[in-house]
Amino acid sequence: MEITRDQQKTLLKVARDTITATLTGAPCPLPPREGLFAVPCGAFVTLHERGNLRGCIGHIVARRPLLETIQEMAQAAAFRDPRFPPLQRQELDLVDLEISVLSPLEKLTRPEDLIPGVHGLYLTRGNRSGVLLPQVATEQGWDRLTFLNHTCLKAGLPEGCWKDPDTLLEVFTARVFGEKDDS
Repeated sequence: MEITRDQQKTLLKVARDTITATLTGAPCPLPPREGLFAVPCGAFVTLHERGNLRGCIGHIVARRPLLETIQEMAQAAAFRDPRFPPLQRQELDLVDLEISVLSPLEKLTRPEDLIPGVHGLYLTRGNRSGVLLPQVATEQGWDRLTFLNHTCLKAGLPEGCWKDPDTLLEVFTARVFGEKDDS
């Protein structure tokens, strides 16, 4: 999906304004829901504080228009990521936001076709699932095998579970952009 720089800036502003509104009790912004912003799309919003992960939540599958997904995921990443306490007002200026707009999922039949840094991975076995965004492999310096194994661990499954025929592997790509891209 092609996203212009102006559209990226709008989505980042909507995410930040939504978090700010939640912290201050102000009404959430209601930007126009047209064009790209009205297209159903999976997306993640990630918060970093001084370079460290501070929250990251998203929808892998398109459920709602992109703009609504960004607003919902911005609030979830800031206030409902179970790995972190809810964001506090004094942290707002310390966090930078990153958005990942996802392509539709595609079944991965040959694990050797997984390209770390290009593909994100969604792994499902039974009632367990785990997802890692494409940029995680790059940020961590992981090769294909490490990326596959860490996705198993993220799902609460043992390393190597990706080899099990009952494990479904699906890949996606992401258009990733953030506030730091302007600095």
